Amino acid sequence: MNHNQQAQRLAETYADAILRLSYAYLKNTHDAQDVCQTVFVKLLTEPREFDSPQHEKAYILRMAANACKDILKSPWRRRTCGLDTVLEVPAPAAEDGSVLAAVNALPPHYRAVIYLFYYEGYQAAEIGTILGLPTATVHTRLARGRAKLKTLLGGTEYEQTV
Repeated sequence: MNHNQQAQRLAETYADAILRLSYAYLKNTHDAQDVCQTVFVKLLTEPREFDSPQHEKAYILRMAANACKDILKSPWRRRTCGLDTVLEVPAPAAEDGSVLAAVNALPPHYRAVIYLFYYEGYQAAEIGTILGLPTATVHTRLARGRAKLKTLLGGTEYEQTV
């Protein structure tokens, strides 16, 4: 049996079962389709001999389950969310003269550290890890960003003179 015939046979025989099992694990149609494709590619690139059709089906479903578990435990999946979730949470509207509007007016490298420090509550070392910067650079950008915010918000009139 050539590759095309083998692929046709596998798809006709096992595609529904793999998709249903994958969807049960992942609760996402696109991820389930990816798992199905991954299983078929692996079966076609690494052919195996099976004792019986039941053994073949059990093996293929085990491959699908393992692929689903790999996706579920991947760090990428834990750190991301779907676009549907993001669309549910509207971004806050920034009024003119507000602190958020001033933060958004900062250059991107200052804006990122200010946002992560004040809005998300990360420490400078954690921000450095997230952005791939030395901690000293994060401290410098925080200080310069605060100075720019002070200017943007007109904070010089409230300074005490010693």
